Amino acid sequence: MRKYMLKLGILGLGEGRSTISAALSSEKWELKTICDMNEDMCKQRAKEFDFQNYTTKYQDMLDDQEIDVIAIYTPDHLHAEHIKQAMLHGKHVVCTKPFIDDLAKANELLEVAEKTGKKAFVGQSSRFFEPAKRQRKDFEAGLIGELITVESHYHADHRWFLKKGWSLLNSFKWLYGGLSHPVDFIRWYLPNVEEVMGYGMISSNGVTAGLKNEDTMHFIFKASDGRIARVSGAYTGPTQPASRDSGMTVILRCTEGASQADYHELRYSVTDKTGEEKIVRWGDDTMKHYFRFEGQSHHAGEYQNYLDYFADSLNEGFTAYPDIKEGIGTIALLQAMDRTLQTGMPVKVKDILKEFNISPESISL
Repeated sequence: MRKYMLKLGILGLGEGRSTISAALSSEKWELKTICDMNEDMCKQRAKEFDFQNYTTKYQDMLDDQEIDVIAIYTPDHLHAEHIKQAMLHGKHVVCTKPFIDDLAKANELLEVAEKTGKKAFVGQSSRFFEPAKRQRKDFEAGLIGELITVESHYHADHRWFLKKGWSLLNSFKWLYGGLSHPVDFIRWYLPNVEEVMGYGMISSNGVTAGLKNEDTMHFIFKASDGRIARVSGAYTGPTQPASRDSGMTVILRCTEGASQADYHELRYSVTDKTGEEKIVRWGDDTMKHYFRFEGQSHHAGEYQNYLDYFADSLNEGFTAYPDIKEGIGTIALLQAMDRTLQTGMPVKVKDILKEFNISPESISL
């Protein structure tokens, strides 16, 4: 299949800022149009990136026959409609996580994808950081044997979020806004999770600020083959220094070795079949690739990594994961996690799917 530079439109220029940078830095993409309903935001990005082709109307991008792919970074409750419209107008889709916020919309999206033949890729960016990529490569090569269990966490001192009014709304949940990252790592290695049990609480800092939903959570997963995994998140208190406690980590414990990928610190360690531990740290050039803006925020490098991966999938004809089916499966798992927090009881993912008349065979579980 002939490779060519794909033309990209970007919807939502808050988080979409990183994708503007990524597309302009890539040899596989041509940035065609950027869009936000806030014209001041459009003008700000146009000035920042010296890119003047912007619009405040999504329909303008939908009607542009030259655009191959639309990247969506709008509020969660708008994702499903924006994805549907893009596909119906002949566009492939990149959508930030969480893929959708309501499983009632899942079957329609699956039908539209089948009808149009257009691909949807979930921008689950954590997979595309260097330590996670290296860990996956070693695992697939059999370096540490068969997976026994996987564990992951995302711990961050996000007390500054509590000063933002939207973080105190009933609609804001750290489960979706933060914990979805380590949950994706679990799904990557243990896709067949059938049941989850967890506990959560609002910390003293969260209570004082008026937080409505849990900011501290721990979960255990059970897969259909009997293997178990765990994930945790804590977001409104201090953390240990990075040298002791990486903000986000995924650990694989296998039959012949173990490995650990530390996300923000660009650090990877592995003890392979020989029993020798190896530690890899990436240097300044790699840091600059990932963190192009202020500090460790707006991770444009991982966005470029996943954009280029999606471009390769479209040009070479393979499926880019997480795809639409895996994205819906992850939302089902997150909703099962939400349910166990509410009930204090184990929840089966298939029971969540049944409530929305979604066939487990139609998605990736």
